[in-house]
Amino acid sequence: MSAPHSSSAGQPYFFFDFISPFSYLLLEQHEKWPDMPFELVPVQLMKLLDRWGQPHAATIPSKRVFTYRHALFRAEQLGIPFKMPPAHPFDTSKALRLAVLANGDIARVREIFRFIWREGREPATPEGFAALCEHVGMPEGVTRIDDEDVKAKLRDNNDRAVSMGVFGVPTFLVNDQIFWGEDTLPMVLYVARSPNWLDGAEVKRISALPIAPRDADFG
Repeated sequence: MSAPHSSSAGQPYFFFDFISPFSYLLLEQHEKWPDMPFELVPVQLMKLLDRWGQPHAATIPSKRVFTYRHALFRAEQLGIPFKMPPAHPFDTSKALRLAVLANGDIARVREIFRFIWREGREPATPEGFAALCEHVGMPEGVTRIDDEDVKAKLRDNNDRAVSMGVFGVPTFLVNDQIFWGEDTLPMVLYVARSPNWLDGAEVKRISALPIAPRDADFG
């Protein structure tokens, strides 16, 4: 059993999963982030989607193709080196537990992302994961990721994310508000500079819109 999850009011977070090319692209833009002490939190996207009852993009063939093309397009737009791994989606549990073991250290998290999305390498096979551990300077990760406290921490991260309303990755939590997606960075920067924007009348109005009746005619 993992310990009850906890969070500090106002603490900024960055939730990510190595399965997401957009998490990689957003972390590669770290120099543009607001000057805040972000805690990097590895989570399992598939677990989040299951908790919210959402399908993964890979289950919809046309969305899968679009997602990969969009990631490549954004990488080219941003001038960020990008190479898809051999297969996708892939099991990220080992890589995520390695990030937990690294205590969310940004340099090591970035190198894990680069191993997968810059070098296009496989992180889930025994050979691939051993190479990843060597790449980030943590050869002990091959065995240490099976420590129960590491597994428990990842489970706790998933629970913490859901309790905060996180439904996908990459997600920023700034001023206790969710900002989802690689293209949300301009909004995060704006709200970091002008937090009162969230208290504006129109923002409050659309944030409390009711859901239309189920029998409404949407046709």
